[in-house]
Amino acid sequence: MEQDHRLRIEAECTRLINHYANLNDAQDWEAVARLYTEDARFMRPSGGDPVLGRAAILESFLARKPRAQRHVIANTVVDVDGPETARAFSAILLFQGDVAADGELPVMSANSPLVGWYRDRIVLTGEGWRFAERVGGLDFRP
Repeated sequence: MEQDHRLRIEAECTRLINHYANLNDAQDWEAVARLYTEDARFMRPSGGDPVLGRAAILESFLARKPRAQRHVIANTVVDVDGPETARAFSAILLFQGDVAADGELPVMSANSPLVGWYRDRIVLTGEGWRFAERVGGLDFRP
């Protein structure tokens, strides 16, 4: 595979990862779910059982209590496996708090920030680059 094509894939996968963080912070769950393949596997950094499939991933997000949050993604490295597959690793900082009822800025929760990571398997689909697998973990206990 030529270098320009490999760099284009790396850029598109990095954009997917950053777009995911922004949509997640906006709590646009339908848009977040569309970034996964139909048969994707997702594991939250906080643990729990794997969530299997785009529909179940959407349901898992819809079931969450609203919260104020900001993901900061760093140190993203994308390894291109082929013209339609890639793997990525990203470090994350998650700042969170309760939504303020009066429109004021939320108060950060005592366990913020959470420090962790995502390991992704990304594939090219008819919809563009999508997460086939997104597994997260924490580096420190809250």
